[in-house]
Amino acid sequence: MGLLRITLVLGLLEAFGPLSMDLYLPQLPQLARTLGTTDALAQATMSVCMIGLGVGQLIAGPLSDRYGCKKPLVTGVVLFAVLSAACAMAPTIEVLLVARFFQGLAGAAGVVISMAVARDLFEGVELSRMLSLLALVTSLTPIIAPVIGGQLARFMDWRGIFFVLAGVGAVLVPVATLGLRETLHDGRHSGGVVRTTAGHIGTVMRDPLFVAFMTASCLGGVAFFSYLSMSSFVLQDQLGLTPQLFSLIFAMNALAQLGGAQLSRLFVRRLGTARMYMTGQIAGAIAAILLLVATLLGAHTIAFIALLAIFIGAAGLGGPNGTTLALGAHGSRAGTASALLGMGMFTAGAVAAPLVSAGFGTSTLTMASTIAAGATLAACIAIFAIRRVLPRQLAAQSAAPSAASSTVSSAVRTETVTQTQTQVP
Repeated sequence: MGLLRITLVLGLLEAFGPLSMDLYLPQLPQLARTLGTTDALAQATMSVCMIGLGVGQLIAGPLSDRYGCKKPLVTGVVLFAVLSAACAMAPTIEVLLVARFFQGLAGAAGVVISMAVARDLFEGVELSRMLSLLALVTSLTPIIAPVIGGQLARFMDWRGIFFVLAGVGAVLVPVATLGLRETLHDGRHSGGVVRTTAGHIGTVMRDPLFVAFMTASCLGGVAFFSYLSMSSFVLQDQLGLTPQLFSLIFAMNALAQLGGAQLSRLFVRRLGTARMYMTGQIAGAIAAILLLVATLLGAHTIAFIALLAIFIGAAGLGGPNGTTLALGAHGSRAGTASALLGMGMFTAGAVAAPLVSAGFGTSTLTMASTIAAGATLAACIAIFAIRRVLPRQLAAQSAAPSAASSTVSSAVRTETVTQTQTQVP
């Protein structure tokens, strides 16, 4: 399977998450008015989808470890198309919330299985480079989708957008069926699904380094999804942008994320995954704090938008490396480990953002405060993981080499530790 084909197919399948959110994002205010509901409940249509994307990964990931990628992937894509049509026909906000949850549940198969396939085929620095290359494809979705959504808003309402999503799902069925070969290793077929899944989850969650990266990912998810769910209301209702201008700004921010991911791909071989991850986390925290300060000082809209772009770009810089570090020792449990990462990030962001909006309202200050809190705490956890937890696991590996295969078995750990000892300040 050629590298270009792998990248395109996995990128299209991983695009379920941003596609489910970004295409109708410019029409969230219109959706709230049409269904006669509040801004918070309109945001909740994104949140329940994100929760579905998170929970669904914990279902699809272990199934891919047990049965391979093809069956759960094709099933998920078909259900995504059907449930997108159900969203379009929802008569009330309550029905839409239920349909959105199951739409996310189905779309999770593409997100987590694409990650597991990448982990099956690559490792170490090459996995980080592959994830950054995937970001080149998947970042096109949040760049293009809101622009298309903004233009579609000229002649169709939010229901039409969901019918478009149903059509996209139908097109991706042959992509999932014909464009991807099975990558499951024979050694991952053993055991029943429930017993195997429970064992994999237990093993992964006993890895302190994975838990640290997962915690940082959850906090980063709170920051990112606060931006995602609140930006439509903040930029349009408070800062006065039109749906078309909002979609353009959103696309520019996605382009910044793409730029960060590609910077990571270019420099990760020279600087190492640990240092690239730390750089992204710290840069994101600094940008988020400056965003909060600018908001408190009443800075111009342009400054607000520019700092948002820097924050999103930093997320692109650190994200692929954090995933590489977290999955490094879990090749035989790639689906489960990827699912736990995705579930934590999606669920934390999906729960926190609407709760903050419901409690404090949707405003520039609320959005900036939540982003700053999540990004800063994520950076603190990242620093702790790289400077404290990782060296301890290296010491444990050296002291007990016979247990190395079950604790710190991947080559990425060796590379990461070397970079950490020599380069992380």
